[in-house]
Amino acid sequence: MDDRERDVVVVAVGMMTAVGLTAAETAASVRAGVARFAESSIRDHRFAPFTLAEVPEDGLPGLAAGVEAAPPAPGLTARERRLLRLATMPIRECLAALPPGARPPGLVLALPTAATTRPLDGAALLARLAHQLGGAIDLRASDASDRGRAGGLAAIERAAMMLRGGRVPFMLAGGVDTYRDLYVLGTLDLEKRVKSAAHLDGFVPGEGAGMVLLASRAAAAAAGLPPLAVLSPAAVAMEDGHLYSEQPYRGNGLAAALAGLFGSGVVTEPVRDVYSSMNGESHWAKEWGVGFLRNRAAFLPDHGMHHPADSFGDTGAASGPLMVGLAALGVRDGYRGSPCLVYGSSDDGARAALAVGAA
Repeated sequence: MDDRERDVVVVAVGMMTAVGLTAAETAASVRAGVARFAESSIRDHRFAPFTLAEVPEDGLPGLAAGVEAAPPAPGLTARERRLLRLATMPIRECLAALPPGARPPGLVLALPTAATTRPLDGAALLARLAHQLGGAIDLRASDASDRGRAGGLAAIERAAMMLRGGRVPFMLAGGVDTYRDLYVLGTLDLEKRVKSAAHLDGFVPGEGAGMVLLASRAAAAAAGLPPLAVLSPAAVAMEDGHLYSEQPYRGNGLAAALAGLFGSGVVTEPVRDVYSSMNGESHWAKEWGVGFLRNRAAFLPDHGMHHPADSFGDTGAASGPLMVGLAALGVRDGYRGSPCLVYGSSDDGARAALAVGAA
């Protein structure tokens, strides 16, 4: 097998957001500039309704019988139920591309980093998700972690490493998140981070799930699956002066991640489009300025800049996989240029970036 056959390619994408219940719907809505923000039934400390970007209740699937009591322990919080419902259809959308009789793929999943009253148990959530999907994912090749907006890109990289190592023919990777939680929204409200008439420098909390089905180019060809796009390895770094740090915020983390990506030699042409996890908070603009200026030789002067949170709100751990899916569809259909940079920045300092290229 030559090096090109070992390329990690995207063969299917699945999405569920406030502006679309499938990948095609979400991509079309984001491209058209559609936004779906609405006042919710939850109120802030001023007794004003929070503005959220939510998936319609009637668009969410129900939970399968027995999910509540599935091992390792019974009982689900409202947030966990919503995460399971959000993740179900995007995973099924990806699994529909697999050839009949294909071995169930593993799933590397990014979960919310925002803490609530009961910590998320990643292993338990994966087990319940496997039950919800009727055993369609291989838990032995699966993993879940909570690393925020950068976590979805880190999940994609971990799945890609398993493919490059030849351990499995296909892998699912993605993220799921929701801010619809009283404790989470209350905490963000006290921190003045939720966008409102009183706090203009804030973000609109969203929710959603983004999944990608990955394979080596050779495995995709053997299964008769045309690749949508090819992925570079991801570069990761840490911002010491992150939102919850006392260190000065200098924007070094994203600049280091971009330098690592472009310095590796895997991106051989100037970047034509950028997908960013910027969510409307001014905090995130500084690091992009620093990162771009230090790496400007890697970009076309007239590159496009896209932040899908403008359409479906901040989707947290789901934002990276959603952006990779949007970039893959855009590159395949010719309305986004190749290579396309995707980067994600987490509240706690994690930074990740990768390139999506024409297959």
